[in-house]
Amino acid sequence: MSSCLYRSLGLFLLFSMGGWAASSQEPLTLREAISQAMGQSPEAAIARAGNEEAKSAATMARTQLLPQVNFAEDISRGDDPVYVFGTRLRQQRFTAADFALDALNTPAPIGNFAMRVSGSWMAFDSLKTQKDIHRADLFKESSAISAKAVDQHIVFRVIQAYQSALYAQRGIDVARHNQETADALLASVDDHVKAGLAVESDRMSAEVNVAARKQELIAAEGELELAWAQLREAMGVPDLQTTELKPIEPHSFPQLPLEQEMATAAKTRPDLMALGQAQSAQATAVGAAKSTFGPRVSAYGNWEEDRASFAGSGGNNWVAGVQISIDILPIGKRAQLARESAAKQKIDAQLAASQQHVRLEVSQAHIHRQTATLTLDTARASMDQSAESLRILKNRYGAGLATITDLLRAEDAERQSQSNYWQAVYGNSMAYAELLFATGILTPEAAEELQ
Repeated sequence: MSSCLYRSLGLFLLFSMGGWAASSQEPLTLREAISQAMGQSPEAAIARAGNEEAKSAATMARTQLLPQVNFAEDISRGDDPVYVFGTRLRQQRFTAADFALDALNTPAPIGNFAMRVSGSWMAFDSLKTQKDIHRADLFKESSAISAKAVDQHIVFRVIQAYQSALYAQRGIDVARHNQETADALLASVDDHVKAGLAVESDRMSAEVNVAARKQELIAAEGELELAWAQLREAMGVPDLQTTELKPIEPHSFPQLPLEQEMATAAKTRPDLMALGQAQSAQATAVGAAKSTFGPRVSAYGNWEEDRASFAGSGGNNWVAGVQISIDILPIGKRAQLARESAAKQKIDAQLAASQQHVRLEVSQAHIHRQTATLTLDTARASMDQSAESLRILKNRYGAGLATITDLLRAEDAERQSQSNYWQAVYGNSMAYAELLFATGILTPEAAEELQ
């Protein structure tokens, strides 16, 4: 008896703790979804890799300032007369007997173990190296700014997907409410038919209405699954479990003049800033191409030890010098300069086109923002009016003063007004997010204003 009591008590505690743990699970907030996306999205990983690549390129450009030092161990053997003569000299094994004609013309094969250490350094190249370094630094800055543009794109996509999932969940709530209303209406019509206050066709109409509401609920559930698939893709978490989302309630967002929003976009849009840096980098590339026509001054040196055997002793020698060179037929350099100049013209046009496109995006976002605000106000008033109209018609139908057709029309209007209202709430939040994205200030912190 007592063991059964303890077992029952244990099961009760187990289920109670499980229920408490499930209920204590916090809903996924928009900021948490954005944070996960910033860490796991493939787009963010691509941007980080590109940024590291640009940093490495900047570091590599600076290596041109350093001297080049090489070490080599060369093993050779042969009977070429010139090779034998020079090898004996370098090994410091040349004797008077080596001047014999037979020894000079048909020498015996000789081997050589040569160890060389050589170095070179470009002392002056008409400032081409300095311009290459500056260009690499500008591209590095451009890549870092481009990564910020990718981050903002990720934030915007997560907001879209998150809002879509919330709107789909609202759609299910509305569909379930409509189904419950349709079931209650069918029961009411059935009572009226039994009481002789309604005809059989009224019941058939109510049954068709119930079936239509069930179809809407099924469609709403499918929309929710699709919205969650889009949210998983936007966050870069394909195995994300469907969970509760923190609702985004209706908000009243600040409104600024269009001119001020245009000025903000011109200063803060990361894609424009990245193109500006790339434009400066390409201008530097044109300067570097021009520098190739100038003189080059380089220093070089070489030390060599030659031995008859690997571990034996031998002779050593060194040579050092300075070289001044000028390309007197720079056909390839002219083509390179023309190529860099064309690339500069291309990026100039890209920047101008992007500036025009950004102005258009800001204008569109500003208009969408204004329209969304007015739409939300209208949808809220329409929902209140349709709810009151449905209440009145229900009372009139109950008193026999309205037909089933009038009631179903009022129910359709009330259902459509609810759907329009939540669509307006979604559209208002997305219009504000679109405006933040268009002006270049959509950060994870700014996204918190939506929730």
